[in-house]
Amino acid sequence: MKNPVERIRDRLIAGDSQKAVLVFSECNRRYFTEFPSDIGILLITADEAYLLQDFRYEEAAGYSAKNCKVVGFKKIYETLCELLEKHGVKQVYLEINKLSVSQARKFEKELGGKGIEVVLDETLDNAIKDQRMIKSPEEVKKIEASQAITDAAFEHILPFIKEGVTERELALEIEFFMRKNGADGVAFDLIVAAGKSGSQCHAVPSQNTVQKGDFITMDTGALLDGYHSDMTRTVALGKVSDEQRRVYETVLEAQLAVINAVKPGMVCKDVDKIARDIIEKDYPGAFGHGLGHGVGFEIHEWPAFSSKDETVCQEGMVITDEPGVYLPAQYGVRIEDMLLITADGCRSLTKSPKELIEL
Repeated sequence: MKNPVERIRDRLIAGDSQKAVLVFSECNRRYFTEFPSDIGILLITADEAYLLQDFRYEEAAGYSAKNCKVVGFKKIYETLCELLEKHGVKQVYLEINKLSVSQARKFEKELGGKGIEVVLDETLDNAIKDQRMIKSPEEVKKIEASQAITDAAFEHILPFIKEGVTERELALEIEFFMRKNGADGVAFDLIVAAGKSGSQCHAVPSQNTVQKGDFITMDTGALLDGYHSDMTRTVALGKVSDEQRRVYETVLEAQLAVINAVKPGMVCKDVDKIARDIIEKDYPGAFGHGLGHGVGFEIHEWPAFSSKDETVCQEGMVITDEPGVYLPAQYGVRIEDMLLITADGCRSLTKSPKELIEL
């Protein structure tokens, strides 16, 4: 598979030397160049790509940025216009979703003054979105490496789950372990929810303590080399009641049904329905969020397993499968894997066990 710069060039420029694209957002600049910085512009022309960086990042970018040449600037519009004129560019697609109105007007003024048409529609944004939905083999390896840290953190945390420990203590221990074992950070604010807190699908870890008979839901993920992982497991401290076990087995049934069914050609909303129908039969209204979302350079990417997403599943997509049941003021259960859509089905990138664990 071609590198990200080559792929976007093939789609939007296709050898037309008069066309170019400008990428502004930190996330997408890093996606194309593998270089993290909070400022800069990526210019892609028909035959070259340039990462424009100021003094703070120019040297570092020169060492590690990929798929581009690094160009330093003091006056960014002057440097940009010089490069556009050098390549004979007459039309530029702009990434607009992260661009303010004032910034857009500035580009129109500066580039328009040089006779360059500025395209301010979603052509480039949609092309990047479509491209990022399909992960390259290299991207999959990076996501798997991130998930390996998350799997190890789950195994690590189980002995720490004891009566009286707080949700916050568990969340901090997980984060510390991830960072100590190679993660650049956490993929998102970690969720640890025990007992009644588990009925809130996005509960914030607090001083709430774990008690015997509690379900403890842990939604965790590592950030590594720009790529995220995302996994949820629900475990119990001590023996659970028959009803708790029924809830858990229902969620697990729904989660496994998706893994057994999803394949290229399926519509995302139909995948959501597989899990939702199983849960709604016994726990109507208890599964209030979408089944899953894309994961990669951002923790929430495209597409989504939701009742509204009509995207067709394709080989190379990485999407979470995370059904749940949430019983207000009682408890909640969620089980989540990341699924890689393959040529004839899917493969879970998540290795942690998901049969009910009673500690």
